Amino acid sequence: MAYYYPEPSRTFSEYLLVPGFTSEECIPDNVSLKTPLVKYKRGEEPALSLNIPLTSAIMQAVSDDKMAVALAKEGGLSFIYGSQSIESEAAMVAKVKSYKAGFVSSDSNLKPDDTLADVLALLKVTGHSTMAVTEDGSPNGNLMGLVTSRDYRVSRMDESEKVADFMTPVERLVTAPKNTTLKQANDIIWEHKLNALPVVDDQGRLQSFVFRKDYSAHKDNPNEILDAQKRYMVGAGINTKDYEKRVPALVEAGADILCIDSSEGYSVWQKRTLDFIRGKYGDSVKVGAGNVVDREGFLYLAEAGADFVKVGIGGGSICITREQKGIGRGQATALIEVAAARDEYFEKTGIYVPICSDGGIVYDYHMTLALAMGADFLMLGRYFARFDESPSNKLMVNGTYVKEYWGEGSNRARNWQRYDLGGKSDLAFEEGVDSYVVYAGSLQDNVAKSLYKVKSTMCNCGMITIPELQKNAKITVVSATSIVEGGYHDVTLRSTSNNA
Repeated sequence: MAYYYPEPSRTFSEYLLVPGFTSEECIPDNVSLKTPLVKYKRGEEPALSLNIPLTSAIMQAVSDDKMAVALAKEGGLSFIYGSQSIESEAAMVAKVKSYKAGFVSSDSNLKPDDTLADVLALLKVTGHSTMAVTEDGSPNGNLMGLVTSRDYRVSRMDESEKVADFMTPVERLVTAPKNTTLKQANDIIWEHKLNALPVVDDQGRLQSFVFRKDYSAHKDNPNEILDAQKRYMVGAGINTKDYEKRVPALVEAGADILCIDSSEGYSVWQKRTLDFIRGKYGDSVKVGAGNVVDREGFLYLAEAGADFVKVGIGGGSICITREQKGIGRGQATALIEVAAARDEYFEKTGIYVPICSDGGIVYDYHMTLALAMGADFLMLGRYFARFDESPSNKLMVNGTYVKEYWGEGSNRARNWQRYDLGGKSDLAFEEGVDSYVVYAGSLQDNVAKSLYKVKSTMCNCGMITIPELQKNAKITVVSATSIVEGGYHDVTLRSTSNNA
């Protein structure tokens, strides 16, 4: 007879934290969100830690090199998506590792024969008014000039006018050579009263930009996460099919940690992947595994050598695995059981294997609940897809700015390796959707706001570290009526429109 769980599986929205005593030291400025990223032995420090408990999901619409740099500056980590060629993923990893703080790769590029219409279209997509004009329209082509908002007037120009006719040509630009330091670049910016300084090589090829507005930002990243060589840290996704080729390429490119990207991780395929990595690299290469939703799945991957274990099946906003297959578990229930298994494993072996809660985060307070329920860190997709730094397009839909967001199990991603069950080399049916998320602005601003809520809530509970929260939090199930009561009710909201 099949086994039936005695209790229903629950989501984060079915729980609330109960406040505890708030002492004088319990203020947000005193809260530490540092958390282990990889396993460690009792009494030792983990080889890798995060300064904030956030990682970005292994998804085409979320995690590329630009996202990785932005999140590393805030103290978190991106896992660059693996549903691309080995060469392109390794190139993204290498780009993060070679990134020089303050030197920004151009993401708004034009050719001289493009038109004002192309300028306006590009502005709508990137939101960046400084655009490089290169010979071939590539980020590293021969620099021909710049276009900024001062170079054109939409009301007085025809949209068919060529960029070459109104750009500021390279001869009139102040540029800097390739070996310029950030301090030298900023000195040039201030001396010449520039907003942007192009950096070019000896052949005149554009290398990067240094922007005036970034000067203070680059001095104010106290939580940035760096390796021993002071380079930004970055993770990378792998699968259980081509790992024998992909892993060496990513390790050579400089990836600090890998993660097996699979919708269901309690499988022989993940053990084989872990066995290969341990056999070839020992413990020098760090790798997470998953996803699982119960004690047995966690113990299987922990004993197989995973450095961390991801928890969650079907809880993502674009995931339809539960709808298609009828498998999964409520994220809160899954996390509670796996956290108990982690603590049991720690007591038995003296090895602490961090767990990552992947999916189910709808509101900021869910982050705090997930940490209180035992998660060491979170993996987020929809949350990061909304920001400027995500790789998807920014569009205007029904009068609202949105960004495209699609699942790895959708036909758009065609990431069949993530759902592989041993041999089939195609996507038999979709387990993800193609969608939009409302555009939210910059990563830095939004992460700061979300984490301030987390810190404030922790203070309400009387805790100033994540381990304290995991050990001492008081959590209650709430009824359906309580959930309704938790929002505004029995009132009529005042209009906030200009017509009010």
